[in-house]
Amino acid sequence: MKTILVTNDDGIYGPGLKPLVKALKKVARVIVIVPDQERSGTSHSITLHKPLRIQELDSNTFIANGTPTDCVRFGVLSLVKSKVDVVVSGINTGPNLGQDVIYSGTVAGAREGTLLGIPSIALSAAESAKADFRLAARIAKKLVKHMLSGVFPSNVYLNVNVPYRVKGFRVTTLCKRIYDEEIECRIDPRGQKYYWLAGKTVSGTYQAGTDLAAVNKGLVSITPLELDPTATELMGAFNQWITDLS
Repeated sequence: MKTILVTNDDGIYGPGLKPLVKALKKVARVIVIVPDQERSGTSHSITLHKPLRIQELDSNTFIANGTPTDCVRFGVLSLVKSKVDVVVSGINTGPNLGQDVIYSGTVAGAREGTLLGIPSIALSAAESAKADFRLAARIAKKLVKHMLSGVFPSNVYLNVNVPYRVKGFRVTTLCKRIYDEEIECRIDPRGQKYYWLAGKTVSGTYQAGTDLAAVNKGLVSITPLELDPTATELMGAFNQWITDLS
C-alpha cells in the first residue's frame, strides 16, 4: 500500500488538516505528524539545540514540539517504517505566493520531503477569510493520484494555491510579493518596549503567468520549484571576479 506523510505549519488544530486527511485516505494510507502549535513563518528551520518530543494521538497521528521540517524529517527517517511515497504539507490557511515561499513553514515541509527524495506538495487555501478546505483537499487528492501513478521529477516540489472558487488550473511562476515594511513598537504593562516584525502583505506585482495572476482569476496555481537556487546563468559573469581577485 502507498503511504502519504502529511504535515503543516498550522499545528494539530489547523482547520485544513482534517479535510486533507479525509480526502487523502481515499488514495493511500495517511500518516500525520504536525507541530503541537502553530509554526507559521518558521521557514526551513530545524530543531538542533533541544530535544524533539513526539506524542502519539492515535496509531496514524502524531504531534511534535518542532517545526514542519522536523516533522517531515522525523516522519520519513524514523516514524514511518515503510517507504513514504508522497509528502503533502498543508492545507495552509491563507496564500503562499511569490516570496512567501521563503518564509513559509508549509512550503518548507514540502521542500524537506524533496530533499529526502520524496515527491512533495505544499498546499494553501489562497483566500484565508473564506477558505474552502474541502475543495482544496479534493484538489490535493487529484494531484497526489497523478504523482503516485507516474514518474515525478527529482529535486522538484510543487507549491499549490487554491482560490475560493475554482475555474481551472494553471502552471505558474512566482510573483513579486510586496510586504509592509513598518515595524510596530508597543509598550507592555511593565513599561518595556516590544516589537512586531511581521507587517501585513499589502499587494503583489501583477504579471501574466504568475501565481498571483492565476489565483486572482480563480485558477489553481501550480508552481514547480527547484531545490537548487544557484544563478547558473550568471556563473560566467562571476568567474570574471575570480580573474580580477587573482
